[in-house]
This record gives sequence, structure tokens and C-alpha cells, in this order.
Amino acid sequence: MAEVKLEESWKAPLAGEFDKPYMHDLKAFLQAEKAAGKRIFPKGSDFFRALDLTPLDRVRVVILGQDPYHGEGQAHGLCFSVQPGVKTPPSLVNIYKELQTDLGIPPARHGFLEHWAKQGVLLLNAVLTVQMGVANAHQGKGWETFTDAVIRAVNDQPHPVVFILWGAYAQKKAAFVDTTKHLVLKSVHPSPLSAYNGFFGSKPFSKTNHFLEAHGFAPIDWRVPDNPADS
Repeated sequence: MAEVKLEESWKAPLAGEFDKPYMHDLKAFLQAEKAAGKRIFPKGSDFFRALDLTPLDRVRVVILGQDPYHGEGQAHGLCFSVQPGVKTPPSLVNIYKELQTDLGIPPARHGFLEHWAKQGVLLLNAVLTVQMGVANAHQGKGWETFTDAVIRAVNDQPHPVVFILWGAYAQKKAAFVDTTKHLVLKSVHPSPLSAYNGFFGSKPFSKTNHFLEAHGFAPIDWRVPDNPADS
């Protein structure tokens, strides 16, 4: 993180975070992990990929994840999304199932979600790095404080935003969001362990688009292009 390059619109609300003690501690932790030979995902240039693809003033929807995928070649900086050529993870399979039930959109052939991000869907993980093969390895190291600042920056935007919060972790993290201005959609997590307990049938995609259209914004095109290169 020596040379952090934030997308321009995020610089004013977030630049000060990089001078705070927690961020210095986080940087030292990541450097020590790399020095110890541990592999960290995603690659450094993708740590802030969600912010790069979705400028602050264009955020219309926030989907909040918890931790990057820790398998080889999966994570690339967007929650629930995987790189082209990687098998679609179980939670995203369930997201696609609900998308088909909700809007009639057939499941995508891959799990690369940059098409959503480029439309204003901020696909934000609470923790932005992970050790290969060790889920939640970087929890409690400082990323949560930084991503709280990201959520606050979105919450402070003058226009209404839809926050999609799947699972107790996401709901607790974004508990301070102003529900008098923004729409907050809550359900259980799309994980196979919980999806049948209230995720399926929750219709987050149609509810999101109805809200956006009611406030004068274009709806999200939730279809995922068959060719990842078209995202």
C-alpha cells in the first residue's frame, strides 16, 4: 500500500484514513505477511478495485460482503465476484437463482460482476485482503475501519442509495445508514447454509430497481454478459 491510488471521487472523503495509526498498523501487518512468504489475495492493484470501478458520486447500490475469496485466482476486489474462468462460488450461484426468480434473468455462465460495478453497484467487502487458503485471516487488522469510512461516505451522499445487506455481519456493519434517506434491504446470507431461510424470495433486485426509478434514476441492468470481456 505504499503508493495507494484512489479513484478521484473517493480521495477527499478517504485520503485522511491513510494517515491514521490503524492504517499504518495494517500496512505493517501486510508487509510482514508477505515477508513471511504468505500469499495475499487479491493482488495489490485490486485492493481498491471496487472503488476504482464505482466512483462515489455514481454509487446507486451497495452490496456488502465480508471477506475476499481465499482460493487461487478467485478474488479481484469485488465482493461475491470471481475472475473469468473461475467456477462460480455457491453463494453467487444462489444470487443468480434469486435473480432468475425475481427478474427472469437466466443464471450467468461465469461469476465476473464488473458489469454491475460499472453501473454504480459498489461491491464492497468489509475486509479487503485475505491469506490464501485461510478464510477471515485478515479480520480485525484494520480494514473494517477503512470500509466503515467508505460506507459513511456513501451514506453522506445527497442522493438516495440502496444498501443490500445479506446476513447478520453486513447488517451490523451498516447499522448506522440513514434509513430516512436510503433504502436498506435485509435478508439472510445467500450461502447454501442459509439461503432457504429467507434469501430466496426476498426480491432484492426488483426492489432496488423500483426504488431507483421512483427517485429518477435508471434501473440497474442485472444481466451479466456471457463474455466477461463485455463487462
